[in-house]
Amino acid sequence: MAHIKQQAILILEDGNVFYGQAFGKIGTTTGELCFNTGMTGYQEVFTDPSYTGQVLIMNNVHVGNYGVKDADVESDSIKIRGLIARNLEEQFSRFQATGSLNEYLVTNNLVAIEGIDTRALVAHVRTKGAMNCIISSEILDEAKLKEELAKCPSMDGLELASVVSTQKEYELGNADSKLKVAVLDFGIKKNILNCLVERGVHVKVYPAKTGLSKLKEFNPDGYFISNGPGDPAAMPYAVATVKEILQENKPVFGICLGHQLLALANGIPTFKMHHGHRGLNHPVKNIITGLCEITTQNHGFGVDPEAVRNHDNVEITHLNLNDESIEGIRLKDRQAFSVQYHPEATPGPHDSRYLFDDFVGMMAKN
Repeated sequence: MAHIKQQAILILEDGNVFYGQAFGKIGTTTGELCFNTGMTGYQEVFTDPSYTGQVLIMNNVHVGNYGVKDADVESDSIKIRGLIARNLEEQFSRFQATGSLNEYLVTNNLVAIEGIDTRALVAHVRTKGAMNCIISSEILDEAKLKEELAKCPSMDGLELASVVSTQKEYELGNADSKLKVAVLDFGIKKNILNCLVERGVHVKVYPAKTGLSKLKEFNPDGYFISNGPGDPAAMPYAVATVKEILQENKPVFGICLGHQLLALANGIPTFKMHHGHRGLNHPVKNIITGLCEITTQNHGFGVDPEAVRNHDNVEITHLNLNDESIEGIRLKDRQAFSVQYHPEATPGPHDSRYLFDDFVGMMAKN
């Protein structure tokens, strides 16, 4: 059944107002505005825990063309707070799909708006920077909506990892494997775990605030520090745990938030980016090999480039070719490395999956 085309409104923190049509759940939502440049993979993007607290602009003109499928998820539910698009499609072409995008958004209680000039909106965010916004398809009074928007907290200083983390430990992979990895879950994507399991690793996933003593009970061969949402500088508990893990002198691999936490554990500060990097087509150079990778990215914070370059014990391994931001580091005196981007992709190219092989190789060598 076709969704009802009723009016919806989008208001930005800087006062800009846009009118469009409602899609998904009829309601009101707030969050930090961000954009993704990917043309496909919308369902995986929507369910990525790193998007928690954010209202997402999908820059592709048509979203929903191939419907939704139960397997195409990175977590158990949609994690974005709201969705903005030019055209949200209810009709879909993929015969494997289990339903339409509109049905999926309604089931997951997600408020969305379509009919927005997303190219202009993305250009505005690129110029003005990340900001909060509000979408409503039930209230069209601009004054009331601006009052609600003022209550939305800033992402700067917001701790969200413990909110999306697993609440109990669980295990995946071959229990008889010779290689075991303890995973700190700050909002981990399912396909990161799949990339480890596919390489024969037995993983045990722990809640965000698990201490080292508990992790050591698993007797792991290595430690993995996951991706996740929010401000890494608001996670002193995680920084303290990563410092302790490094003293174990076992292989350590961090992705995205895990990369930022590894930097903080070595005295390198993080910062809020102007508008972040999100998409499937970001070029990154591996400066160790000299090769370029097309990468999947989703982050609104970064590590301080000057502090990295001036650090005696931290080496830069990867650079973003668009803005030369730090995309990878490794420690000189430890078997520890991290990348800012997402080598598991899903969605996106698989250029960077060799990093999982490197991690497994480190553990096997030990």
